[in-house]
Amino acid sequence: MVHPDVNVVELVLQDRMHFEARNARGATSSLDAAPPGGEGIALTPMEYLLAGLGGCTAMDVINILRKKRLAVTDYRLEVEGVRAQFHPNVYTDITIRHIVTGLNIPEEAVQRSIELSEEKYCSAYAMLRQAARISTSFEVCSTESVAAGT
Repeated sequence: MVHPDVNVVELVLQDRMHFEARNARGATSSLDAAPPGGEGIALTPMEYLLAGLGGCTAMDVINILRKKRLAVTDYRLEVEGVRAQFHPNVYTDITIRHIVTGLNIPEEAVQRSIELSEEKYCSAYAMLRQAARISTSFEVCSTESVAAGT
């Protein structure tokens, strides 16, 4: 039996550089290398690091905003990683941009939700901030202004 604090992911080669990853619950995802080594049909392993970081903080933030009973109608993140010039080409700088849309969403609530994620809840953020500079910004868009513009 696997310890509850242990994650296990199996990777199986599909073709060329294309792998399928599967967790213990049976969920799957594909990984591939960018051309010319791979076909670029899935995220690369380094892109998955950015997606993992973004997903970790996004799940925290949306959960906190929902607990505050805020009317979020759309939420997206843009995560950009700048890689070192030489091998192993690690991320040196990562930028996360949260874009929250909804009705009467206070900027302070979004800012505090992000802070809680970064300082307390997001394990991916806690781990990666030891390896790269991470900066965060956010934007709050009102559904009122979107409706008024139509």
